[in-house]
Amino acid sequence: MKLPLLAVVAGLAFAAVAVQAQNQPLAQPETQSQYETQHKVAIYLNPVFSRISNPADTGVFAFLGPGTTSRMFYGWDLGSYDDFLHSHSSDIGVDVRGSFLRGNGAHLNSFLVGPRFVFKPQAKLKPYVEGLIGVARSRAATNPRGLSSFQYGVLGGADYSFSPHVDFRMVEIGYNAAQTIGSGVFTGNGGSNILTSKMINISTGLVFRFK
Repeated sequence: MKLPLLAVVAGLAFAAVAVQAQNQPLAQPETQSQYETQHKVAIYLNPVFSRISNPADTGVFAFLGPGTTSRMFYGWDLGSYDDFLHSHSSDIGVDVRGSFLRGNGAHLNSFLVGPRFVFKPQAKLKPYVEGLIGVARSRAATNPRGLSSFQYGVLGGADYSFSPHVDFRMVEIGYNAAQTIGSGVFTGNGGSNILTSKMINISTGLVFRFK
């Protein structure tokens, strides 16, 4: 009688364990690609060096100067970003910036916004890429009239954190394109003679983080 009784008790015990295991939720495997939401905001004011080029404009109102196809511009980027999605290896956010460039008396001001993707290969090093769109406002040196146009661009860079709230922007390199003011605007030929300027920008400086 003892063996059958022990068998019954053992069977009930195994059944209880099985029921308890079924009632417990399965553990979710941890993954480094899961994103958490937290706003991390920063601002920056960095010097910019820009090589701007376009087809030759021989008129007196040429943006780069009569017959000039390339010229260096200098100025500042003033902007802010908010990285709001975070994982172990990357962040996702949005960047908003104004760019103010001057060269040979000509002006090119831009307002741009777009997404940014940040890599985190190390705790302090943060390479990033961005795609930006917005509005450019250009003015030649020889006329106060300006032209507003669509601007787009892509850029990449790397920030290095050397304090809890300050990053060193080691380098940022970008490509942008926008239609700029030129002689075609004043001759009445309209958009057919408005030239597209292409910009290669290089920047460096400091980034100040609030969180």
